[in-house]
Amino acid sequence: MLGEQRIPAAERSAAAPYPLVARNGRSETTRVRVGAVEIGGEEFVVAAGPCAVETEEQVRASARAVAQAGARLLRGGAFKPRTSPYSFQGLGREGLRLLAAAGRESGLPVVTEVLSAEDVPLVASSADMLQVGARNMQNFALLKALGAAGRPVLLKRGLSATIEEFLLAAEYIVCHGNPDVVLCERGIRTFETATRNTLDLNAVAWLKTATHLPVIVDPSHGTGLRHLIRPLSKAAVAVGSDGLIVEVHPQPALSLSDGEQSLTPEEFSALMGELGRCVPFEGRTLASPRPEAAGPRATLCLRRLRERIDGLDEALARLLIERAKVAAVIGRAKRASGLSIHAPEREDDVLRNVAKLASGPLGPREIERVFRAVIEETRRAEESSE
Repeated sequence: MLGEQRIPAAERSAAAPYPLVARNGRSETTRVRVGAVEIGGEEFVVAAGPCAVETEEQVRASARAVAQAGARLLRGGAFKPRTSPYSFQGLGREGLRLLAAAGRESGLPVVTEVLSAEDVPLVASSADMLQVGARNMQNFALLKALGAAGRPVLLKRGLSATIEEFLLAAEYIVCHGNPDVVLCERGIRTFETATRNTLDLNAVAWLKTATHLPVIVDPSHGTGLRHLIRPLSKAAVAVGSDGLIVEVHPQPALSLSDGEQSLTPEEFSALMGELGRCVPFEGRTLASPRPEAAGPRATLCLRRLRERIDGLDEALARLLIERAKVAAVIGRAKRASGLSIHAPEREDDVLRNVAKLASGPLGPREIERVFRAVIEETRRAEESSE
């Protein structure tokens, strides 16, 4: 943990007003560790769980379900800031205890909200990551206290905050000693009333160029509507976000908080399956569902894994078909220019480039063997084009 950092006024004025969180030519995103999970690296990290901890069984069931579907962090609110003083405010200390126990049981690090500077030590004693909610983004006493919390921080954008205000709030935490900050775009308030908020994906793409901090997206609060979470989650992948935070409840209709924007465990599992098909095409990885030793849940997990394979196979087939179409156009262009269809040097370049991507079960040799077959079929497409 860093000590409080002071930047000379001349340096601040010569650079961005948030010099510690500005990208400043850095090519790589800072990686923030939450337990054994790393946000900002190759993995697209998904945090999931109920908006609020309500009962022991509810939070345990939620944790089991999201862990089995491939979530890497358990989210849940013990202290809930609500617009109405008559709404459910959370279980407080008891909610923290239940959330921490569910996290241990499921093997997921816990992220939960802290409302005030005075509560930081209490929440930090139970949670692996401390969340600053939208209403507290400019609670400067809280931001300063989080600088010395000894825990990574998930900072949500305020309802009407500009991007600069958002980054300056992060600067508060970093300059007071805590470099482990993850930004969260959760939607902003606009004139639009069809959705709860307007999910500002422009901001995500902009932040990825302006700051080295990881950026994740909250499609649950960003839309307020369950049926929009899946398409906007996939859009978040496409604009370069480092992960998602999604609300999941065993029975959303009975939820004490935000049930209309919470997915069922089955819907969340389906979402993870869809993400598993699109995340690899953005150069990222996604955790797979967790199989259990035996029983109905193991069967369900196996089915989900097979569905992910089926989806990847479909995507691969579509890409191979598109590759063959492009190859046919190249073949016609070569003939028109009097060039040879066979280009060994070009094929060798392709094989070298794809071999660099080898990882996990597929080493360079295996990748090369697969792509030699692809190249042969592509050459046939070029030769048969008219």
